[in-house]
Amino acid sequence: MSTSSKITKPSRQTIDFNANWQFQLQDPRHKSAGNEWRTISLPHDWSIEQPFSSQYEGATAYLPGGIGWYLKTFDLAELSENQRAFLLFDGIYNNATLWLNNKKLGEQRYGYSPFYFEITEQLKAHDNQLLIKVDRSRIADSRWYPGSGIYRDVKLITVNSLHTPIWSSVVDTIEINQGFAQILHKFSIVSPQASGNIQVDSHVIELDTGRPVASYQHLLELKQGLQKCEFSCDVLQPKLWSPESPQLYQITTTLSQGSKELDCFSTTFGLRDFQFTNQHGFFLNGQATKIKGVCLHHDGGLVGAAVPDAVWERRLKRLKQAGVNAIRMAHNPASESLLTLCDRLGFLVQDEFFDEWDFPKDKRLNMNEQHSDYASRGYAEFFRHNAKQDLKNALRAHINHPCIFMWSIGNEIEWTYPRNVEATGFFDANWNGNYFWNLPPNSPQQISNKLKSLPHHDYDIGQTAQQLAQWVREEDLSRPVTANCILPSVSYLSGYAKALDVIGFSYRQVLYDYGQQHHPQLPIISNEALPQWHEWKAVSERPHLAGLFLWTGIDYLGEVHKQWPNKTLSAGLLDTAGFKKAPYYLFQSLWCDKPMVQIHNQEFDEERFIYKPESLSLEERDSQAWKKKLWIWPEQQQHWNYKGNQLIAIEVISNCQEVELQLNGRSLGSKSLAEQADRIFRWALPFQTGELVALAKNKGKVVAQHRLSTTQAASDLLVTVEDPAPEKGQIAYQHLLIQLVDNEGKAVKHQNTQLNFELQGPAELVGLDNGYSTSIHAYKTKQINTYQGRALALIKCTGEAGNISLRVTTPEGYFKVQQWQL
Repeated sequence: MSTSSKITKPSRQTIDFNANWQFQLQDPRHKSAGNEWRTISLPHDWSIEQPFSSQYEGATAYLPGGIGWYLKTFDLAELSENQRAFLLFDGIYNNATLWLNNKKLGEQRYGYSPFYFEITEQLKAHDNQLLIKVDRSRIADSRWYPGSGIYRDVKLITVNSLHTPIWSSVVDTIEINQGFAQILHKFSIVSPQASGNIQVDSHVIELDTGRPVASYQHLLELKQGLQKCEFSCDVLQPKLWSPESPQLYQITTTLSQGSKELDCFSTTFGLRDFQFTNQHGFFLNGQATKIKGVCLHHDGGLVGAAVPDAVWERRLKRLKQAGVNAIRMAHNPASESLLTLCDRLGFLVQDEFFDEWDFPKDKRLNMNEQHSDYASRGYAEFFRHNAKQDLKNALRAHINHPCIFMWSIGNEIEWTYPRNVEATGFFDANWNGNYFWNLPPNSPQQISNKLKSLPHHDYDIGQTAQQLAQWVREEDLSRPVTANCILPSVSYLSGYAKALDVIGFSYRQVLYDYGQQHHPQLPIISNEALPQWHEWKAVSERPHLAGLFLWTGIDYLGEVHKQWPNKTLSAGLLDTAGFKKAPYYLFQSLWCDKPMVQIHNQEFDEERFIYKPESLSLEERDSQAWKKKLWIWPEQQQHWNYKGNQLIAIEVISNCQEVELQLNGRSLGSKSLAEQADRIFRWALPFQTGELVALAKNKGKVVAQHRLSTTQAASDLLVTVEDPAPEKGQIAYQHLLIQLVDNEGKAVKHQNTQLNFELQGPAELVGLDNGYSTSIHAYKTKQINTYQGRALALIKCTGEAGNISLRVTTPEGYFKVQQWQL
């Protein structure tokens, strides 16, 4: 090949580094260790692969931790003198130590922040060995399931010695007016020497269409070392990012000298304008907007903490269908892939940094430290030394995501600082109130006096909050700083709230007016709220509140200390399998305009309900109980198969003016939404076989309906593939819903059986789930019991050509075969 025909190596390469790793759960350096390596692909969570066991910790979902080892052997064409290489990790849980070719690269304690190491000096041309130790031996080091291992993506990045450092490219919006936006593009250049001028060429496109919308060109005098650059350009007729229209742009910048390209990098961003006000709440792109949010932990059910994009996308789209427009990442920075999905699908995001600061939380009891054993030691041990770097790494990595509209520096931190609890007057010997519903026992003046008189400790919550907020603002002034305050009455006075731009309340709707009265200068958002009507009612009635985040959007693993066999906290709108629950439909009725109606039922509970047979009406014994309902809803059914004349309580959720209930064509009466204080229509009646129908009406016209029919015994399976067919040569995930059906094809939801799976072809059975919180089957098995007549299977297609066949059988002898051809 002639010199002129040689292919020029790109100035910057970003290589997916997830394939072909080796993993084992013992120290490979120990003489007694055998050859126990197995080949895996990242992301990887070794804990979710194991069986649940009561010998482990409910705080972290009764799954083991341990010490895992990862090994990757790779070749890299010899770098020239003017090239450098970096390894970028989006997250390792946790306490990771890394070596390359027997030379230590460094450590990363925090399990949720991204980090990178330069590896130029340690590299060889061939047979590089990257060894990573992950120490998750502290199995109660979190208050929920954290996962174990390299559970997020890894990338290898090569650049020239003159390059833009990782995470240094930032796009700020200077101004947005009707028909016009001005952006400021900031980035840094690292150069080993001053060597004349370089050309900077940047082009902005709409990401979905590729249409060019703006550009700038500049001649830059190059300086030695780190050089910061700022250039502005205008975008005409900009399409603003919002949950309803998540428009994205991309700016690609090329640095060149003569005909030589020195670096080329792209940055995705969005254009939007928002503000929080202390009187009128939140505004997005000039429109008053209530935050209709949910909190999410980072596990994905059967995949644990190593969540494929397809799993998150399916879950997020279902939340979107319920009217959710915002997500609080509780209680740690999100993965890059999850934030990218939120950009694309249209969710506002509150990205949270830490769940504990100077003092540890009790991981088992969700309060100040009560245990001091090794297993429960967490990030507080490293906070003082590592917090600045971990916070800034996450912020710099995430800063260009238009979905992020708030940074949260902490969650329910006040418990851990003794003076705060004492100053409020809560939980002392003289107080017999209820935290959720009572105002603080001590007045603001009493709290202030106690803060002055109580002994100080090694660390002060106000000072730490100010430091964290300062680190945020050093990097980003475009977004407000918030925190989730469990004791806001003292946080207003301790210096904590003074560090915030927006104060977040945790289950303190009783203080919404108190905060406005005593501290009107600070906007309020409910950062953690119960999944109940009374929470949204309190927010929607108060214009000064920005909105809320429900706890939670999806059931999550862990936070169930001493609740075996319950492995899951079931406070979600969706269960771990992504199936919709009753609270999902309640908030869909509150947050969506499209007419909807859903029937749920259960066996009559005499302790809870009053039944009036003459009118078939059903009432709760405590008519005010709805005002103080907490996280967990009673278990409810969506079938119509009971014993003859068994009294059944029927609850209907709708956003329509009126609902009529019919049984076998006979009207059982209509009820008005305006007369249902808790927004739930109720009837009770002795069971009769047939069809139960809820007709939802607006202005007397039926606009939505839901039907439940009595079914025969299950005799077949229905398999529904919920994802698009995989493309040839592409790795893809397929969610399969397996539903029991009768001989008429009707879904059978009152019977259950065992499903057995056999998979053949270029695919992997990733896991099985039925969404039931006390089902303790291992996710990585080939059989599962259905719950409410259904189960979920997740299949990974490897991308290799061939036929895939999934056979599902039951002990009763019926079966179904699902096939793909790649």
